[in-house]
This record gives sequence, C-alpha cells and structure tokens, in this order.
Amino acid sequence: MATTAAPAGAPAAAPRVRRSSLWWPAVAVTAAAAVVHTLLTRRLSGDLQYVLGALRLGGDAGYSPSEVFTHRPFFYRWFVALLDLPTAGGPAVRETLIGIEGAVVAAVTALALYAALLRRVTAREAAVTAGATGLALVLAPRTDFLQPEWTAVLLAVLGVAAALGVRRPWPAALLAALPLGLAVTMKYSTASTAVFAVLLIRLADRGRALRTALAAVPAAAALFGLSVLLGSHEWQWTEDMPRINQSALGRTGLRPGGVLAHSVSFLADRALLSPVLLLLPGALLLLLARCPGRARRVELLAVAALVGAGSLAVVIVQGNWFPYHAVQSTVAAAAAWGLAVGGTTGPPPWRFGAVSLAYGALPVLYPHAPGGLHRPATVWALGLLGLLAAAADVHCRRAARRPAPVRSAAPVVLAGVVCLAGPVWPGSPHLVRHGEVGATNAAFLRDTAHEEAEAARLRARIPAGAPVLYLAFGDTAYYVDRPARCRYPIATFLQRSRFLPDVAGLPSFAENADCVDHDPAPYAILDRAWFRLAFVDPGLRARVQATYACPPPSKDTPTVVCTRR
Repeated sequence: MATTAAPAGAPAAAPRVRRSSLWWPAVAVTAAAAVVHTLLTRRLSGDLQYVLGALRLGGDAGYSPSEVFTHRPFFYRWFVALLDLPTAGGPAVRETLIGIEGAVVAAVTALALYAALLRRVTAREAAVTAGATGLALVLAPRTDFLQPEWTAVLLAVLGVAAALGVRRPWPAALLAALPLGLAVTMKYSTASTAVFAVLLIRLADRGRALRTALAAVPAAAALFGLSVLLGSHEWQWTEDMPRINQSALGRTGLRPGGVLAHSVSFLADRALLSPVLLLLPGALLLLLARCPGRARRVELLAVAALVGAGSLAVVIVQGNWFPYHAVQSTVAAAAAWGLAVGGTTGPPPWRFGAVSLAYGALPVLYPHAPGGLHRPATVWALGLLGLLAAAADVHCRRAARRPAPVRSAAPVVLAGVVCLAGPVWPGSPHLVRHGEVGATNAAFLRDTAHEEAEAARLRARIPAGAPVLYLAFGDTAYYVDRPARCRYPIATFLQRSRFLPDVAGLPSFAENADCVDHDPAPYAILDRAWFRLAFVDPGLRARVQATYACPPPSKDTPTVVCTRR
C-alpha cells in the first residue's frame, strides 16, 4: 500500500505482458492442496488442547467460559468455546472441524484485506498481498495456529482492512476499533499487535491511523472493563496470572548478554518453523527499491524496525521464548513478501523467487542435514542469501539498458505458496530449540496417538460420568474427558508452587486448593512427572495425600488414577 512507485489513483500503464494461462491456476491448485492437507492432518497443539479441555470439563461442572480458569483471558476463552460449539465426535474429528473453522475465518479476513487494498493498489498487488497473508494464517505451524497471538494477528488484519476499506475516515476508524480492541484482549501482551496494525495503517494514510488509534484505545479499555464485569474472577486472574510465570522478565531481571544470545537463537528457530521470515529483509529491499523519495523509504524502514523490535520485545518480556509469541512477525513477513512481489511493475524478481522456492523445502531438509549445520548461524546465513538474491534482482533491473518485457509474476507467486506451505509437511519441524529440531510433525502425531492410548487406559479405570480432580497436564485432561468439579479443571496454580513458593499466597491458589479440601472428586489423576508432590507447597502435598490413595510410583506409568480415601 502506498509503497508502489505510482501514487494511489494514478492511471495504470498497460505494458505488454508475456504470460502463460496455466501459471495462475497452478498457484491456486497448489495453495488449495496445501490447505486441504493441512486441515486434514495438522491436529491441534497441546496449548489448544489445554484450553479446550479446561472449557469442556469446566462446562461439565456447571461453569461457563466466563468462569473457568484456563490461563487465557475472557474473550479468548469465548473465542475457543464458540469454535468448539458446533463440533462433535472423537478428538481427531473435532479438531479437524475446529481447524476448518479457523481456516474459514482466516479466508474471510484475507478477502476483507483484499477488498480494502483494491482502493489503494493494483488488483494483482492486492491479491498477492492478501493471499500471502491469508495463507500465512491458515498454513501457520501447529504451535501458532489459533493461539491468542495468532488470533490477535487475525483481528489486527481485520482492523487494517476496516480502517483502509471504508470510504469515510471516521466510520472506518470506529469499525476498526472493535477488532483492534479485541486483539488487545486476546492476551494483553497482544496489545503490541494492535499497535503494529496502526503503524501499518500509517504507511497508507496518516490521518486514518490517528483516527483509528483514537478510537481503538477506549475500545480496548471498554472491552477489558466488560470482561471484568461479566467474569466474576477476571480481575483476580489478570493480577495472578503474570505471577505464575517463573521465566518472566520481572522475576529473572534483565541480563543483556543472555537476552542477546537468546534473541539470536530464537529468531533462527522461528525462521525454521516459518521460513517466510527469512525472506523479510529481501522483501523490504524490493519495496525500498520502488519507494518514491528518501523520506518514504525512511518511514518504511522505521515502521519495519518498530514492528520487528516490538515483536521481539514481547518475547523477551514474557521470557518463555515460545515461538508462537512472535507469530505477528511471520505474518508481517508474508504480507511484505506479497507487496514486494505483487507490486512489481517490471520483470518479476526471479532470483528472489528461486530462493523463496528453495526455502519451501528448508523445513523438510533441515532435520536431515549434517549435525554440524544444526545451529542458528546456518539459518542466519540463509537469511542473508535471500537478501542477496533481492539485491541482485534490484541491480539487474537498474542496470538494464532498455526496459525488459513484463512477464507474469505467477511463477514467483507459486514459489511463495511453496514457501508458506513449508511448515505443514510431515517431515517439517514441530519443535526447534537453539537450532536443534526436537520433534517433527510426524513425531508429534505419533506422540498424539500414544497420548490417546494412555488416556484410554486411564479412562477405563474411572466410571463414566464420575468427576475427577486433574493433577495432570492439559492434554491428559483433554483426552481423558471425565468431568471436573470446580472452576479450576487443571491445577495450574497448584502445580506452579513447585517452582515458585510465593504462588501459594495468591487468592487463585487458595481457590484452586479448595478443589482438594471441600467436596473433592471421587477420583484424581496424578501425573508425577508434571505434578511432583515432593516439590509442591508442603501444606497442599499433605492435603492431597490425606484425601487420595494413589498407586506406588512406577517408571513405566508416571500418570495414575487415585481414589478418594
């Protein structure tokens, strides 16, 4: 938007374009095949299973999503509950249906962005940019998909579409305020995502960006107030949740050397999961090459730097270094790639496209590379390769003695689709840490089958409909699926006292412990690997042991069914 050489509204030139009628259908078929494969095979991450399990079990206990603790804020809980509402069947079927719903929402968001961009750029630029953004959301790695950060990005894209797509500025700002305000409430740290959206709007229209910001700030405050009003425990949980994160910057303190080392490794890991991030520097260079004027180039660079630094700052403050905390950077990279390729007015950036195609294979090939290459330096070198390819395209275009025939950009767009699909194949990484692949998608699915079999073993020892106290991780509660009896279906606050003794002084810990002390469930599931009784709060440990009789420890079966004494 407004990054093309021609101003908005300028009459479009009509150069002769050499194209093949088969290229664009090939793009569509490849994208559709990747989406179908993803929706049928991805399954949901453990974080989503935790939220779904807590909401379902809490609902069985008579609590609405407003009143169930899931370590996620009010509006995000309702978002997931609404996705789960029309589902039925076994875990695989229900997860597939939820995935389809998420893909439909992302597709609608991409269409809204396309309609908005048509007001400011060419049809091809709008289509490629919106398409890349939508595919980045739908084909996101499992660890990103439907997370609060992912949802906030989707809402931010809707906010951008509303702010730029409605003809009159103030109605546009007011319409954009709702999705941007909701983006803030997905996890509160996601307020940065809403800020990034306003910065991107500013690139296209400064007046609309100012109006949107003026409308979105009170909208976010009002939505937070509404969540506190509708949820009796929302303010308490908002205060207590940050205190159970042992890795937060507020607990560990700032260590610049460690932060720098973690950042270098984290960005490399994030790029292995979503290789489109490696193409962001090259895409920015292609955009800068056609920006009209030095001031405009400085503005674009400043916004890119703010978005990049802000995305990393959110990760640093939370301190967990989870890849999904920076999903906004990967979607921004996809959008920048779309603007760079779709807005090309001369020969397509063939070299940049070739690198894009190669990076589509990177997630599958990297786990099989020699061990010495499994390090962040390898990934950073690949990022430099993408930048050099873009620089070569810019140089060749400027060095040409006469204008080259304009060719279809569809082959390069096809390469981008392949790159965006990189995260979803069976051999692609599911977990990466310091350049080492911890698990692939295929390994995750094998582990999922094992977890389902283990849950079936536990469930067989509990009568149907019998309430359970879950002293186990979220995926166990999700697969066992026996009803809970309190508003804390998964004992997150109780478990955190293993690492942080002061958690035992929080109001939410006392309420969670009440699930053990008053009218406890007739059965408990104890995961000795996650809920280590020897390390949790001593008073809690004594009460659990006095209430439940558990089988003796065993290396082969760390998760057991306990019965009330």
